Amino acid sequence: MQILLDQHALYIVKHPGRFLLQTLKAFRANQGLLLAGAVAYYALLSIVPLLILIVIVLSRVVPQQLVLDALAHLLRWLVPGQSAALVHELSNFLEHRAVISWVLLVTMIFFSSLAFTVLENAMSLIFVHRVVVKRRHFLISALLPYCYILFLGVGLLLVTIVSSALDALGAEGLRLFGLHVPLRGFMRVVLYLFGLGGEIFVLTSVYLVMPVGRPSIKHALIGGVVAGVLWEITRHVLVWYFATLSQVSIVYGSLTMAIVILLSFEWLATLLLFGAQVISQYERFGREPLDATQPTVKTG
Repeated sequence: MQILLDQHALYIVKHPGRFLLQTLKAFRANQGLLLAGAVAYYALLSIVPLLILIVIVLSRVVPQQLVLDALAHLLRWLVPGQSAALVHELSNFLEHRAVISWVLLVTMIFFSSLAFTVLENAMSLIFVHRVVVKRRHFLISALLPYCYILFLGVGLLLVTIVSSALDALGAEGLRLFGLHVPLRGFMRVVLYLFGLGGEIFVLTSVYLVMPVGRPSIKHALIGGVVAGVLWEITRHVLVWYFATLSQVSIVYGSLTMAIVILLSFEWLATLLLFGAQVISQYERFGREPLDATQPTVKTG
């Protein structure tokens, strides 16, 4: 309890409005929306090559359709309303994967890492107080995206196995005192909570790995919970908006899927960087006065 309620946490509890205002000012000073746009653009370039590589590797361990089904569930969280279309395009590509050349494979590996590289650079601007103390070696920065891709692949494999087990248990149910007790509704709740926990875990891992400097699990978890809860609310709003009010399909036609995915990535990147700003602002309490001027990033 003493670890959780340190002087920084007590200050936030006593002055939540002041902390939120300072965090928003710092996020604006660091041009968070501009950084989020850059991350979203490169994430759009990276998403398809990244998914192709992960599915090709995992399909050697588990059936490809099982991987695609698990991927569809995860993409509902990442790209609300467009997961089915994205998995369909991915399936079409995988049907012709025999024609993939070494040049195309190397190209996909390169593009799959772009989003992580840009995200690391954006994090460096937000955690500038860490960068001043210690910079990351360029070889670590070059290898970090590929290590994280490997981590995501292993995570997807575990999610595939656990989700299949929970789905099977929900379909079969339990027998108690000779009576069949259905668990499908209960398993839906379990799967949702499992997905939310996995979401926070992935976001926390981003805050542990991507920023420069010594990571703190406590600080990373704070950012993961903030970004996870905000995204959980935002993605439901996006699904409702695209299903009821949006006219994006009329305006953009065949480009609709790309535009919707880009917009979803923009929101996700904004919340991801805002969570990083919350961590950065939290860390500043022990290093400088609370009213210290925020560093400003100038362009042009």
